[in-house]
Amino acid sequence: MVNYSDDPKWADITPIPQDDGGPHPLAAIAYSDEYSEAMGYLRAVMAKEEHSERVLDLTEHIIEMNPAHYTVWLYRAKTLKELNFDLKTEIEWLNPAALKHLKNYQIWHHRQTIISQLNDPAGETDFIDTMLGPDSKNYHVWSYRQWLVKQFGLWKGEEGQKELDWVDGMIGDDVRNNSAWNHRWFVVFGCGEENIRDEAIVNREMGYAKAAIHKAPQNQSPWNYLHGIIRGSKTALSSLKDFALQFASLENPDDVHSSHALDLLAMIYAQDEDTKEKARQAFDLLANKYDPVRKPYWNYRKETLVN
Repeated sequence: MVNYSDDPKWADITPIPQDDGGPHPLAAIAYSDEYSEAMGYLRAVMAKEEHSERVLDLTEHIIEMNPAHYTVWLYRAKTLKELNFDLKTEIEWLNPAALKHLKNYQIWHHRQTIISQLNDPAGETDFIDTMLGPDSKNYHVWSYRQWLVKQFGLWKGEEGQKELDWVDGMIGDDVRNNSAWNHRWFVVFGCGEENIRDEAIVNREMGYAKAAIHKAPQNQSPWNYLHGIIRGSKTALSSLKDFALQFASLENPDDVHSSHALDLLAMIYAQDEDTKEKARQAFDLLANKYDPVRKPYWNYRKETLVN
């Protein structure tokens, strides 16, 4: 336990205690003595706007006890800037902290701030691989990767191909990784918005999604990816009819391999007055056999069909 009151380095500082609302607060927060003391010294140095090496040590100590304290991270970032501190050293300190606290948002916001100031993403993608090892769907890590890709143009040219190869590997490892599918969309169509009008890219991505569906027909992610391409490129939904029929058919209702294919067929049949009865049949199959958990939803969809 660190005792600041016994440390000569802090003898010139009078800590400012937590104000919970007077001498008899209704709901005082029960902090540990160590945390309360450290925060008292932080309030004092913040009040005098001190930015020093000892402040960095103090913030590091507090972050070890409470890595979610946003104000501490902000003051640490400001102190680093005022000291013109070696930011690569800060990243080296940050790496084990991120691995220890996998779900902590503040760590990633701080990292983004530091990398922005460095203006150099070297080593970041390798570290992301390390972070995704324990949890391949960690939202904070994927969000940070998207920021990295857009900030440094990693979706263009040779770097863009590397990014696609990487996310292809992630999907190859787990075709059901919805975070990886979302990232592929971000790289291909989110950053390069004009790509949705490029016939070659659209056909490539549709082929990629279809191949993934063949591997796991009941996996929703590539079906959503396919729907997104169809909507964005303004391709006729009916162009997917033959593909959907490979996984679902009303002629053989006991041989449906994908409820998502059945849903797609219902959408296609609903577009034509002559096939609306088939759409109703598809919605009935979804409601009663292939997705009964969402029966009210499928019945609602059926009711919206105009006679």
